[in-house]
Amino acid sequence: MIYLLALLGVIGCMLLVDRRFELFLWHRPLPALLVLAAGVAYFFAWDLWGIAEGVFLHRQSPYMTGVMLAPQLPLEEGFFLLFLSQITMVLFTGALRLLRGRGRDARAATPADPTDGGSR
Repeated sequence: MIYLLALLGVIGCMLLVDRRFELFLWHRPLPALLVLAAGVAYFFAWDLWGIAEGVFLHRQSPYMTGVMLAPQLPLEEGFFLLFLSQITMVLFTGALRLLRGRGRDARAATPADPTDGGSR
């Protein structure tokens, strides 16, 4: 149960960061939810493939709920995959914003070209 609570905590923290800077879910909610759903579905498919191949195995832990969505697939995995997709998109959109801001700052600091009539 501790692992699930930790996952819910970090998901909540990412939602707060996202809300504060309007990076992903609060910037364009519907496309963001579709991207999250696609990411979670992709990672679930990857997990199921890994389980079928014997690559991914679940071991019992006192820190987990013990609830299984499928053989070798604990409940917590779904929340982890949601967090993985969410943090990826928040980091990506945050990096884009920083890079775009740098570009604007650099253009603003560049003196106007006298040959273009003074307009920028």
